[in-house]
Amino acid sequence: MSANRRSTTGAIGEQLAAEHLTRRGFQILERNYRSRWGELDIIACDRQRIVFCEVKCRIAARELRDPLESVHAQKRAKLRRMAARWLAERDHPRVNQLRFDAIGVTLALDGRLLRLEHLENAF
Repeated sequence: MSANRRSTTGAIGEQLAAEHLTRRGFQILERNYRSRWGELDIIACDRQRIVFCEVKCRIAARELRDPLESVHAQKRAKLRRMAARWLAERDHPRVNQLRFDAIGVTLALDGRLLRLEHLENAF
């Protein structure tokens, strides 16, 4: 898959994930926060917690793996470092909890949503 197609697929997945979080009562604080370690896809907040959300999107006919398989130990460590940096750099709501979630999005070849799996407290 070309880099352009991959980024388009990723953007669709992130948009679907952001809409899902909004429907669940979260306010999106920031998307695509970049640091020297990489990118946090979505940072969201409800009244109790800030959620750092990693989104993985796959096209079903091209990829047989579950989208969430790629959130491995090294990736989780990077996400924790990026979250700490974001908290230090940004003015953010004061909440009681921080949480790391993972959202896996599977699309059909035509772009239709086939599956959205939201793992709260994924790591």
